[in-house]
Amino acid sequence: MSAKHAKQQRPAPETARAKEPELDRRKTSILGTVVYEYIATGEPVGSATLTQKYNLGISPATVRSELASLDEEGYLEQPHTSAGRVPSDRGYRYYVDRLMLPETLTPEERERIRGEVRRATHQLDAVVDHASHVLSNLTRSIAFAITPRLGSQVFRHIELIHVGAHATHLVLVTNLGLAAQVTVETAHEANAEHLLRATHNLNARLEGKALSEITLDKLRAIARETPLPEELVTAVADLLAEHTGVEGERRLFAGGAHNLLDQQEFRDLRKLRAILDLLEEQQTLYALLHGSLNSAGPTVAIGHELPNADMSECSVVTVPYKVANKNAGAVGILGPRRMQYARLIALLDCMAESLNALFVGEPELE
Repeated sequence: MSAKHAKQQRPAPETARAKEPELDRRKTSILGTVVYEYIATGEPVGSATLTQKYNLGISPATVRSELASLDEEGYLEQPHTSAGRVPSDRGYRYYVDRLMLPETLTPEERERIRGEVRRATHQLDAVVDHASHVLSNLTRSIAFAITPRLGSQVFRHIELIHVGAHATHLVLVTNLGLAAQVTVETAHEANAEHLLRATHNLNARLEGKALSEITLDKLRAIARETPLPEELVTAVADLLAEHTGVEGERRLFAGGAHNLLDQQEFRDLRKLRAILDLLEEQQTLYALLHGSLNSAGPTVAIGHELPNADMSECSVVTVPYKVANKNAGAVGILGPRRMQYARLIALLDCMAESLNALFVGEPELE
């Protein structure tokens, strides 16, 4: 019996419903093996396969009896009377909650994800869009992600650059890596030395503060310590306001729709069209990601637990990422119920860690 079927050693992913009652050891072993085999092969699993490939320590007759019992209890389904059995939503749920062990990515896989995030241009939309495409390529599934609201940004630093006696170039950088800049003409002259002192003072006093907390009055009080022309103080306030006044809906990015063509569950064109329609309307996927912002880690929704009947053959795994140590955005994977849950959770966790590190400017976790 594979170690993958042993009891999980960390808290299980958050789920869409309460935990199932505990099965006895024999049923647990058989259910875990059926799920493992079906995920690996995509073929219904019969008693002959179980007794020939796995050392379950029980007779073929007992295996057949337990399979029938798991079917009656709703953990397995039999697509055809002459075929083997496949996991039901309830069976997958039991597997994810109680049997699945976490998977560890190789150092090379983790570095690939980190490197892809670091190479992305430091514009919020581009970073999140790139993250969804990286995940879709790694998982061969649909990957999707939402951006944080811009109002959640935190001040990292500002530069006041002398470009002329009456001209100063302002560059603002936030914790999301976003840079905004503008050149300001002033009636009063500001020399390079004064601008440098003012830059150091602003950065020392404002670093780590939410942009929404930095008011014009607060900027004026700081500017009195290292005098600046009023036009520059107002220009800094305007630059900050551009990134605190935007509190609209987060943007959603998705990639990898073509991967559905490789999944046997979506060879029915009607099912494929239904999923493509969901990608186009976006609201359902957005709601799934938005809901995961209240979770502390991975969330798994399986089959009929999902909010749309057209997703009954699918599962969705989501993981939130942080800005300023608070959940601010999320990444997710949509694929068939027969997905490699542990591996997808590991990939999503790594992507979330990489985004966390990018948005706070700190080293990624090992």
